[in-house]
Amino acid sequence: MAQQILLTSFQTWLPHQVSNSSDDLLTKIQEEEFCFASLTFLKQLPVDISLASQRAIATIEVLRPDIVICCGMAESRDRLTVESHATWGNKQIKTSVNLEQLVAKLSHTHISYDAGKFVCEGLYYQVLKHLRQSHPHSHCLFVHVPVLMETNLHNILSDFRLILHEMETH
Repeated sequence: MAQQILLTSFQTWLPHQVSNSSDDLLTKIQEEEFCFASLTFLKQLPVDISLASQRAIATIEVLRPDIVICCGMAESRDRLTVESHATWGNKQIKTSVNLEQLVAKLSHTHISYDAGKFVCEGLYYQVLKHLRQSHPHSHCLFVHVPVLMETNLHNILSDFRLILHEMETH
């Protein structure tokens, strides 16, 4: 049976941003077919920790996905980064995904140990916390997406497709 995967992305938050690369990436992925997984897209989340978390958790409760992949834009990064953990105050929750094993198969993705102390980290923490409490067999990963350009788009798409495939085997 195909794995149920929920993918999230954000709206823009700064005036100079024409689009959010996390949303751009999911738009490209949405155009493709994946026989090993059933993908559900929750795009254009508001750049507000409380509102974004509420919408994501409400969708998780309806969908009950096996995997949640939250995506956010990281303008200063040049490749995909998978976040090892999320911090909220003095609390930290690590992903259950074996990131070393995951990135070993990827050419343009690194592990990050700093989810950014912004809405991305807030959403990641709240989703990880909810899944641990209510759906302990579900896995969650946060992927930061650099600005997509013609020079990196092929590699970013290839790695993200592999992330989807590898997450399916968790």
